[in-house]
Amino acid sequence: MSDLRKIIIDDNEVEVDGAMTLIQACEEAGIEVPRFCYHERLSIAGNCRMCLVEVVGGPPKPAASCAMQVRDLRPGPEGQPPVVKTNSPMVKKAREGVMEFLLINHPLDCPICDQGGECDLQDQAMAYGVDFSRFREAKRAVDDLDLGPLVETHMTRCISCTRCVRFTTEVAGISQMGQTGRGEDAEITSYLGETLNSNMQGNIIDLCPVGALVSKPYAFTARPWELTKTETIDVMDALGSNIRVDTKGREVMRILPRNNDGVNEEWISDKTRFVWDGLRRQRLDKPYLRENGKLRPASWPEALGKAAEAIKGASKVAGLVGDLVSTEAAFALKTLIEAQGGSVECRVDGAKLPAGNRAGYVGTAHIEDVEEADTILLIGTNPREEAPVLNARIRKAWLNGAKVVNIGPEVDLTFDVEQMGTGRDALASLATQSFDEIKDNSSVIIVGQGALREADGAAVLGHAIRAAEQSNGKMMVLHSAAGRVGALDVGAVTEGGIGAAIEGADVVFNLGADEVEIADGAFVIYQGSHGDRGAHRADVILPGAAYTEENGLFVNTEGRPQLAMRAGFAPGDAKENWAILRALSAELGATLPYDSLAQLRSALVEAVPHLAMIDEVPENTPVAVAEAELGAGDFHHAIKDFYLTNPIARASALMAELSSGAKARGADKIAAE
Repeated sequence: MSDLRKIIIDDNEVEVDGAMTLIQACEEAGIEVPRFCYHERLSIAGNCRMCLVEVVGGPPKPAASCAMQVRDLRPGPEGQPPVVKTNSPMVKKAREGVMEFLLINHPLDCPICDQGGECDLQDQAMAYGVDFSRFREAKRAVDDLDLGPLVETHMTRCISCTRCVRFTTEVAGISQMGQTGRGEDAEITSYLGETLNSNMQGNIIDLCPVGALVSKPYAFTARPWELTKTETIDVMDALGSNIRVDTKGREVMRILPRNNDGVNEEWISDKTRFVWDGLRRQRLDKPYLRENGKLRPASWPEALGKAAEAIKGASKVAGLVGDLVSTEAAFALKTLIEAQGGSVECRVDGAKLPAGNRAGYVGTAHIEDVEEADTILLIGTNPREEAPVLNARIRKAWLNGAKVVNIGPEVDLTFDVEQMGTGRDALASLATQSFDEIKDNSSVIIVGQGALREADGAAVLGHAIRAAEQSNGKMMVLHSAAGRVGALDVGAVTEGGIGAAIEGADVVFNLGADEVEIADGAFVIYQGSHGDRGAHRADVILPGAAYTEENGLFVNTEGRPQLAMRAGFAPGDAKENWAILRALSAELGATLPYDSLAQLRSALVEAVPHLAMIDEVPENTPVAVAEAELGAGDFHHAIKDFYLTNPIARASALMAELSSGAKARGADKIAAE
């Protein structure tokens, strides 16, 4: 029940919820209040004092607006609404005083600081500080921390806002950072000098309002005003996090999160943030042909001619759609291959996802439903590895009192989990249980790809759907491939799965599927961006663009279509994926009926209308799945190494370093340690 209160802020009367803090009420009224420690997604610390405001009729001193609620204000003598001033002489003097204190020990690093140009301290010192210094004493210096290969520290710049401590503790779920000492000796540090063990630690770089925590791989490479900023979508997992790609010339310099409350809030995983060095390495920048067992560079007409010749002479053609492929490219490949009498398959990991049943391969739950749920059931999934940002949302639900139940191998998910079993016997017993205890509550069942890849995947999915029905809850399929849902939407599937698609095929057109073993004997045409496993097996290589180099549509794990925009251009002779398929179709004499991406999208939307609902989640009607017998044995998780799941990540030197560090941490400790 809302508790609306009237309040006058700088002569503007607004009506806000009594539970709001004054800083939130000021934002509702469109008035900016400076802050350093306050962040809307973290708990309130109230320790920087930059957000001081004057409460008329209150104590004769300014109040911290982040720590005082509207309902705590007293009305005027005749019942008038409480009055708050954010620009009175008292407030101005208080802010100048706070800023002077903050700058006492802050070094004059601005010319060489990586935060220069996008620093909250710089901006607020300009707007609210004084233009002189009364400080003559020596400044304090602090030793820098080693937090690992991602976050570089300059702790002398730290203003002890504790945002990093609150983020790592509350959102990331690790307890390695804290504050020690008192007064001048107070400093943020890590427990026993440990490096951070989290795949979301890069977010503290964005949270730090000064230059104390900066990106180690990006350090000293560019200034913000030199960069071209492109708002796009991430493909490192199937969550579809909203990101901003910053480029300098043709190079991607860094990747930052964008706010989208329905998807990733304002967090991204470390793989999303730091994978950009993989976009520069092991790139395919020209076509290749295999002759006498060796690949040699070729021209585009030569490579397309060879590919067309192979397809024309084949008795059976198969197309494979990889994990990072945009929906347009999957649709173009399906149209091309089916015109040649072949079939296309996107479930390259063997997942038993029901084609044509959207509620079966996407589910009925939205990502936001996870936050509101009272009970969350995980089946054969490790969200900390498969979708770290979703895992943070599950942790938020758990902090708000939700119960999390797991069926699958025991793992540390950063929150308490009720272990119900490790395999199919626990899932079978779930179907026979009474759901009275959670019927009135909201529940979400999350099914991972690890549970769907094995022979009885369809039965596992059927049990999960029935359990959701019985408990009046919702079900979500947690995908691990960014392009999978879009490819399923356009129907890039073969009856019988990948085995039926490539069995007996003379020619396999492999569109960026690098996790697939193709038997000897078939002629393989590989189209992709990196020289990974798929390119090693290929007879013809057609170099395509990576996800930052072409416009594309990606549908995330909840079924939300989102547009990825081009931030730069592909290297060398590499082309956009849909354009390569269009050129190949002309060589085959079966020209695809579109000459531009806009025409291709029109055809795509005509075939699959809900793909026009950009950034909306179409409602899926639950459809019963045919009864099938569960197998025996435990579930296994889909991801073995979080940092090396796709060709771009495997080309990244930083991801290789993080992977070896994670392996070393996971190894058994010897006695001396």
